[in-house]
Amino acid sequence: MTVYSPKGKNTGVAMVVFPGGGFEGLAIDLEGTEVCDWLTAEGVTCVLLKYRVPSRPFDWHCKCRPDNLATSTLALEDAQRTMGLARSHAAEWHIDPHKIGVLGFSAGGYLVAEISTQFMQRLYEPVDAADKESCRPDFAVGVYPGHLRVGAHAYKLNPNLPVMPQTPPTFLVQAEDDSVDGVNQSVAYYIALKNAGVPVEMHLYAHGGHAFGMRRTELPITGWPQLVETWLGTIGMVRIAK
Repeated sequence: MTVYSPKGKNTGVAMVVFPGGGFEGLAIDLEGTEVCDWLTAEGVTCVLLKYRVPSRPFDWHCKCRPDNLATSTLALEDAQRTMGLARSHAAEWHIDPHKIGVLGFSAGGYLVAEISTQFMQRLYEPVDAADKESCRPDFAVGVYPGHLRVGAHAYKLNPNLPVMPQTPPTFLVQAEDDSVDGVNQSVAYYIALKNAGVPVEMHLYAHGGHAFGMRRTELPITGWPQLVETWLGTIGMVRIAK
């Protein structure tokens, strides 16, 4: 866990960032440090999480349900722990403990959905006072998330993601031509959030593929960070400039 403080202005907002990597590795620059450069320039504290990934395929190294669907146990434990640590260090890091969100890419986008729906109980025994803090994010951003849908039905939500009214406001962005996870991942989660009455904003683009991260291209989807900035104002995390 590495903390990057804002450069200049400080909005009091913090984001825990989950890089992608298919739960086999982490794109720590494209979907990590480069994201923190953007966030800190906008007055947001960035907590970059190097969460644990298994050395074997995703569903071999997780707690599995009877239907063989897996929960990314190691990564989710780390996400829960990090949220508690961030809140316990809020004064030291000059952040508002009620304005701590999560942002993740690809597999990290799935981790965003997990921590947004599995925050009622820790997966591990409490370590210290930080684990008495809530691990529920105050908002969530999923960028080309994966593993959100299952089965033959296009929009059947992964049952390991028990969406509820208490799931935090969520922002989703994905490209129609995402050949890795497919746009139905975001659509399935969007439908579940909408049905639960959770504030959700989704942006789908015709082109962009997968793993575009923060790097600028000629495609419209490259403007997604500015959309996130606007959305943070609409949900009350930052002030909207008049």
